[in-house]
Amino acid sequence: DEAFAGGWFHSGDLGVRHPDGYIQLKDRSKDIIISGGENMSSIEVEEALYKHPAVASCGVVARPDDKWGEVPVAYVELKPGRTATEAEIIDHCRALLARFKVPKAVIFAEIPKTSTGKIQKFKLREMAKG
Repeated sequence: DEAFAGGWFHSGDLGVRHPDGYIQLKDRSKDIIISGGENMSSIEVEEALYKHPAVASCGVVARPDDKWGEVPVAYVELKPGRTATEAEIIDHCRALLARFKVPKAVIFAEIPKTSTGKIQKFKLREMAKG
């Protein structure tokens, strides 16, 4: 019922409408990370991670933090035969992202996915909360 408030369908998707009418999806509202008052898109951080040659799959979620409220944490699955360290992944992100968007931790793990291959962010959020 919340999805149909005011006669409109509220999907939870966030995007921008360009002057030419093109609508670009930016993220899901529940996947926005608010760290120290700054909002960041998990998709933006994931796009930076996918530019690393060893990253096969990744998901970025918020982890509760006493100082900042939330901080980004990256779950990364490496390509077969490839290696990378947490420090290498973080350095890679530092070169591409604003400082507050860089993951505070990188966890190497198999990324939970649906039968169609979609990353299950809700499972990553549960894992991040510990």
